[in-house]
Amino acid sequence: MTKDLNILKIRNHPELINMAACWFHDKLDIPEIEYVKSMRAVSAISPVPQWYILFDNGSIIAGCGIIENDFHDRPDLSPNLCALYVDEKYRNRGIAGKLLKYVCIDMSFFGLKRLYLVTDHDSFYECYDWTYLCMVNDLSCGESIRMYEKMIDRH
Repeated sequence: MTKDLNILKIRNHPELINMAACWFHDKLDIPEIEYVKSMRAVSAISPVPQWYILFDNGSIIAGCGIIENDFHDRPDLSPNLCALYVDEKYRNRGIAGKLLKYVCIDMSFFGLKRLYLVTDHDSFYECYDWTYLCMVNDLSCGESIRMYEKMIDRH
């Protein structure tokens, strides 16, 4: 398990948008401007989009987002958890699980009952009670990719 790392919501910390967008771009190679646009659209009254980051010693070490569609051909399977990333030296400490749980709780306050995600992992998310749903087509490359869903408990 992790020491007590605080998860920050971008909606409460808009001053971190540029830093967070740069970090996600460096990790996931999506244009930084796309992250900036999405992060500037966060709101306290709408669940989509939302972005979350974790810091340790003044640096972002992990993060993820909630967006409408994570570049797949099933717009009916929405919203999507996206861009979950934990820096390598922080992996295997429960940080991803902490983020996944936190995001689900946050989304429950918006009244959402489920979330979706696409991934090429085939056993990781099951450890956190996500369920494989179906294969969908990745719009960026046309290949099939695994779609998972998570039923959200009301908190």
